[in-house]
Amino acid sequence: MLNYFVALVNTFALRLGRDDRGATAVEYGLIVALIAAIIVGVVGTLGGQVQAAFQAVSNALPGG
Repeated sequence: MLNYFVALVNTFALRLGRDDRGATAVEYGLIVALIAAIIVGVVGTLGGQVQAAFQAVSNALPGG
């Protein structure tokens, strides 16, 4: 997955470097969608761990 992401970013970088007009709205949309997908994946992966950590702290508090 990371190799694919790096290749995609390199492709965009090369394309932007060649094109004097800059990136199109479609390219920006793809970049935003890719970043959003990565954020959703990270939050989904780490969300359970963070919730467990807060629960452990809550249980350790007096009266918890």
